Amino acid sequence: MKRKVWARLRALALAALLCVPALLAPWPALADEYDARYPENLAEGHLTATAAILIEQDTGQVIFEKNPDEKMYPASTTKILTVWLALMMADSLPEKEETKFEVSANATNLAPDESSAKFAIGEQVRLIDLCNAAILVSGNDAATAIAEGLSGSVEAFVERMNSAAYSLGCYSTHFVNANGLHDENHYTTARDMATLSRVAMENEAFRTIVRRTEYTLPKDNTYRARTIRNGNNFVAKPDEEKKQGRYYPDSTGIKTGTTSAAGNCLVASASRDGVSLIAVVFGATSDASRYEDAKKLMEYGFSQFISTSIAEIYLSNPRTIEIRGFALDDPKVGSLTLNIHLKSTDVSDLIVTSQEGLAYWKQNFYNLTVTEFTRDLTAPISAGEVMGTLTYYGEESLPIVYELTASRSIAARENLAPSIDQIIAEAESDPNPFPRITSELVVLYLILPALAVFAAIRILKKILSLAGRRKKIRAYKPNSRYFR
Repeated sequence: MKRKVWARLRALALAALLCVPALLAPWPALADEYDARYPENLAEGHLTATAAILIEQDTGQVIFEKNPDEKMYPASTTKILTVWLALMMADSLPEKEETKFEVSANATNLAPDESSAKFAIGEQVRLIDLCNAAILVSGNDAATAIAEGLSGSVEAFVERMNSAAYSLGCYSTHFVNANGLHDENHYTTARDMATLSRVAMENEAFRTIVRRTEYTLPKDNTYRARTIRNGNNFVAKPDEEKKQGRYYPDSTGIKTGTTSAAGNCLVASASRDGVSLIAVVFGATSDASRYEDAKKLMEYGFSQFISTSIAEIYLSNPRTIEIRGFALDDPKVGSLTLNIHLKSTDVSDLIVTSQEGLAYWKQNFYNLTVTEFTRDLTAPISAGEVMGTLTYYGEESLPIVYELTASRSIAARENLAPSIDQIIAEAESDPNPFPRITSELVVLYLILPALAVFAAIRILKKILSLAGRRKKIRAYKPNSRYFR
């Protein structure tokens, strides 16, 4: 009995020793934990936001989404549409840069917890300054002043906001004010807000405003010049050490928003290596988490999309052609690789695509483009000589044309009869309309024709001689005649 007990104890001890290396090894990360080293593994559970979406800015293609069509309160991200619409309406003002609006008592009548740009009643403020104040410090007074100044009332301006949103396909969006204060009937979705933000980012003035870290409001009839700073920590490096890490180096905007009903919201944009993204984060659990969610979305997007060009795709598999009439000592036996050059600098050939899209481009490149040769493929050829064109016909853009040029020189084979094109080219380049007298020309134009005439005469004489002989043949005479 004791032997069995000791045997079992020894077996357990041995098993424990074998397990020690595994216990000492580092524990693998749980599948549902976010690992910043592998941003491409982002999952919905890695975000604290109730609703989120990530799109490619140029095309609007959705890259990642989480409850993108759920009804959400946008808070101050509403001001994205307010400012964009104001900038669009400003184009109709006679002096849009210097047009000033008077801040009303209604605009300055704010609750203690409302964000304010601290404008005063009766202050005369330029529209562009109101727009900067509405974005950078999220001034509710600035947003109301914009609405009243451009449309006469907040209600009239909001009607335009709703009309603009609907015309852009944002059918799940409805606004009741210009600043984003909570209202049950003031709502949108992450998808709709991404659409509105993408359109807004097409406006140069809007892009300039949302990426600013600070702005100086000029002196007016009430205050001296004063500087306001961007409260969006995704764009501006905060001074407080506790907020370090919210800043995103590739950020290009856009706007934060916070209310007790909406939670912590952020619409963010970023650009890296030609790829531009827009992320919408609605209902994040904290101020810090909305920035973390936006960063996770951006890193995921940059891991999925790349920026390249048609020329770069071509160079991964350049066209090679065979040249006729090459010299016998040509090291590549007449094989010629063609280089590519953008013919016009007024067009851009940049392409933003996913990894799958890039693979498709490379596999079907010559089916997506048209190649035409502008000269015959016969030596001699000089390096850099234009051999033809390659054209890409985009769905929504003008054709992009490239020149295909010779990557090297190829000498012609000696004693090779010239081609018709070469003969024509040489004749057209000769300034003397009459050919030069050479021994070849004497043989070609004098001796050969004389020999031909002489031969023709001899042949004619021979024919005539044979015909004469036939006429002189005598008739047959019988040897005897018989008479009756």
